[in-house]
Amino acid sequence: MSKVEILQVGPYPEWDQTPLDAAFTAYRYFEADDKAAFLTQVGPKVRAIATRGELGANAAMIAACPNLELISVYGVGYDAVDLAACRARGIRVTNTPDVLTNDVADLGVAMMLAQSRGMIGAEAWVRDGSWAAKGLYPLRNRVWGKKVGVLGLGRIGFEVAKRLAGFDLDIAYSDVSPKDYAPNWTYVQDPLALARHADFLFVTLAASAATRHIVNRQVIEALGPQGMIINISRASNIDETVLLDALETGKLGSAALDVFEGEPALNPRFLDLPNVLLQPHHASGTFETRKAMGALVRDNLTAHFAGRDLLTPVL
Repeated sequence: MSKVEILQVGPYPEWDQTPLDAAFTAYRYFEADDKAAFLTQVGPKVRAIATRGELGANAAMIAACPNLELISVYGVGYDAVDLAACRARGIRVTNTPDVLTNDVADLGVAMMLAQSRGMIGAEAWVRDGSWAAKGLYPLRNRVWGKKVGVLGLGRIGFEVAKRLAGFDLDIAYSDVSPKDYAPNWTYVQDPLALARHADFLFVTLAASAATRHIVNRQVIEALGPQGMIINISRASNIDETVLLDALETGKLGSAALDVFEGEPALNPRFLDLPNVLLQPHHASGTFETRKAMGALVRDNLTAHFAGRDLLTPVL
């Protein structure tokens, strides 16, 4: 029996590539020099697309695959997949939620702690001899006992808030409706009101056209010169130009960011800012989670072509 032919949009680690190649015939889009010509050649053969969250599958790619049945996304975010094109043709879409939730929450909390307590600069202070030459590192701000707002109390937002409860923080959250699984936290429907409440604002909501720049000038400035934004969701949820302006002028105190517009070629203005912690979009970057994500991509592909229910359907 011949293998099902799929389009692989981006590279995977060897521990994922080997079993993927064993189960499917994978056409490696990312290795093609002339990608349009490559799609013209292999598109009609393709019955599924295996992609990554940040790469997705746009309308042109989907149109080039007339026999496409499924798009399996390696990652929780699927905003880079043209869902309208998929709905129009009845193409199924899956992602890899849950398996990365706790790692993303861990990194978000670690970023808040590192930025608030100046841990990156403090280590450099030791390494470059400043401790011996200049004395104690400049004082930073505490975390415990302050107010936090979680914008989006889905899987990741819930785990962030659960961890923060251990720091005796006053926790509030914003979502489309109050959550019955969060009875001890304050529901604030409006993101602007949430920002006014918070010392720390975690951005953890899924990205969509409706949430684009939901963290806008008003929200950013409501946090104020002592406030901090931590983004472990998608860059599009924040107006990045406004964020940079506020960080440069002191209207916002600081930020800790794992995602950026145009990454990895982020805006160079970030590199000159002393009040922002920069991370290379690696919140799910542990061996254990990445292996679980790859397995779930393959399991969804296998289930679909075996006629079984999808494990983690989006569409």
